[in-house]
Amino acid sequence: MLDALTVAVAVSALALAAWCGHAAYRDQPTKDWHFIGMAVVSVLALAQLVVGVVQLARGERPEQGMAVFTAYLIGSFAAVPAAGFLSLTERTRWGSVTVAAGAVVLAVLEVRLYDIWGN
Repeated sequence: MLDALTVAVAVSALALAAWCGHAAYRDQPTKDWHFIGMAVVSVLALAQLVVGVVQLARGERPEQGMAVFTAYLIGSFAAVPAAGFLSLTERTRWGSVTVAAGAVVLAVLEVRLYDIWGN
C-alpha cells in the first residue's frame, strides 16, 4: 500500500467528519458542499482501491491475508458513499451526524488496512 495515500484518505476523512460534525452541532443537514467533500474523500478511497487491486494483481500479498484485506478495502471505499446516501434520506442534523460517523469509520478502516498490509 502507498503510505501517503493511506494518510491522505484518513486525514481527509477526519476533516470531513469534523466538518459534518460542526454542521450537526449547528443543527444543519448535509448541504451540497458537504456532498462535494464526500466526493473528494470517495475519489481518494477509489484511488486506494485501485492501488490495492493493482498491487494484488502484481503478486504482492498482505501479511494478514488477502480475503481480510480485500474486504477492508471494499468497505473503506463504500463507507462514505453509503453514509452520504443515508444522509439524503434524513434531511435533519442527523444526516450530518451519519456522514460524520461514516467518515470516522473510514479513518479507522484506513488504520486497519495499514495494519493488515503489514507496515
